[in-house]
Amino acid sequence: MAGEESRLRVTKTDGVSRVEFLDRNILDEANIQKIGEEISRVVDEDDKPRLLISFANVDHLSSAALGTLITINNKVKNRGGQLRLSNIDPQIHEVFVITRLVNLFEIHEDAEQAMASFS
Repeated sequence: MAGEESRLRVTKTDGVSRVEFLDRNILDEANIQKIGEEISRVVDEDDKPRLLISFANVDHLSSAALGTLITINNKVKNRGGQLRLSNIDPQIHEVFVITRLVNLFEIHEDAEQAMASFS
């Protein structure tokens, strides 16, 4: 799969891997799978990963994307790491509330708050 274009921007600051989506709509099953694989590789880079996923550019998210997030969360926790979500659009946040995923994920209003929450 050489030369395949990434759907993410990943930066590392103070031991935290920050993931930002390049797509406004995360709906396509094939893209969601690629995104999941990319984030998994980021998680695998650290013994105790500290991961911040920012949804600043995202307008729409499918249920398959939510499933991928749950899988990533479990992987991070199994490695003794921490996961934070930030910059979630109010309409997408409502889906997190309805599905009770707000109880599973630590969600912050913005990336700065999320960065400050890592221990």
